[in-house]
Amino acid sequence: MGSYKQFEEFDTEVTEGLKENFLKILKGIGEDVHREGILRTPERAAKVLQYLTSGHCEDPAEILRSAMFAEDYHDMVIVKDIEIYSLCEHHILPFYGKAHVAYIPDGQIVGLSKIPRVVDVFARRLQVQERLTHDILECINNTLQPRGVAVVIEASHLCMMMRGIQKQNSVTTTSGFRGQFQKIETRNEFLKLISTKLS
Repeated sequence: MGSYKQFEEFDTEVTEGLKENFLKILKGIGEDVHREGILRTPERAAKVLQYLTSGHCEDPAEILRSAMFAEDYHDMVIVKDIEIYSLCEHHILPFYGKAHVAYIPDGQIVGLSKIPRVVDVFARRLQVQERLTHDILECINNTLQPRGVAVVIEASHLCMMMRGIQKQNSVTTTSGFRGQFQKIETRNEFLKLISTKLS
């Protein structure tokens, strides 16, 4: 079994460099950097940006490999309504929503908590929703080598809501399918299951 390290601490040198840059940004927009509410903002912003992009420091395939088990199970496994929070690489504004992930095992299953962890690793990078969907799909497909993988992401983008077109209620949906999910009946079963609320 492999191992992976969770992102728990901040690089001092990186933090200091980011603090200086955030201080320049605050000055550049005309903010009073000496007022009480702003004094520690550059440090806080430096740490939060490192946290929100900490997925660059982790190997999502290793996360899956750390909890793979041989199992003779060949039906659909779905983890749905996985919360996602990511930063759009174009404006560094958040997009957020839910991911639905399914796979059909071919001799190997994975600990269920590892699928949301993989989603988090890819989401905690500067992203676009299309690539985020593809990254999750390909990582699971290449690592588990299942009979099929499906990923659907539904997200709202603050770059559309706060600026530009300013559409508050729009939701963007992206999807990807591999293997048996490319068959229409399997895909439809998955789509029906993720849209159904179990009583």
